[in-house]
Amino acid sequence: MTAHVLELPPFTAYARHRREPQARAVVRRGLSALASVALLAAVVGFAALAIGPHVLGYRTAVMLTGSMTGTIDPGDLVVSEPIPADEVEVGDILTFRAPVADQHVETHRVIAVKHHADGSVMVRTQGDANPGPDPWRATITDSTVWKTEHVVPMVGDVIRALRSPVVRYGASWVALGAALLLGLSLIWRSDKE
Repeated sequence: MTAHVLELPPFTAYARHRREPQARAVVRRGLSALASVALLAAVVGFAALAIGPHVLGYRTAVMLTGSMTGTIDPGDLVVSEPIPADEVEVGDILTFRAPVADQHVETHRVIAVKHHADGSVMVRTQGDANPGPDPWRATITDSTVWKTEHVVPMVGDVIRALRSPVVRYGASWVALGAALLLGLSLIWRSDKE
């Protein structure tokens, strides 16, 4: 009768063999955690930009020009909250429709304020990076005005990128492709069963 001897690999080879699945598991857990953090950030960002203004009453705007560079750079997200118009002070940064033909939205610093007897407020504004004041005097007739409370750096660039036609159409094609692959996988799975 012949005895069978079980040969074990050297300890180093055995240990390396055991480490490889553990290393893969660590990488897999790390990627899963990273994906979870990215998903959470996307959900929080969506809630802050899409739901927050309706529920909490603030407004967001993307700074497009360099007129406030140093305080608010192009691509920064401006978060404004309503304040009573009669509380506007010199130094406040307001977001308002400029009293010009195109009525574009402007975010500039108040450099002069004049309160009128009828309750309206006239403000003179200037961009921090501009050499002189704006060529208009804005009259606030509403009871509230939008004052900048927070500036979130570079988030506006991300929003503008997501709104670009390339990303929107690309997302549509990716979604269509994913739906087709899901449908085909369901068909192929039912054939195997």
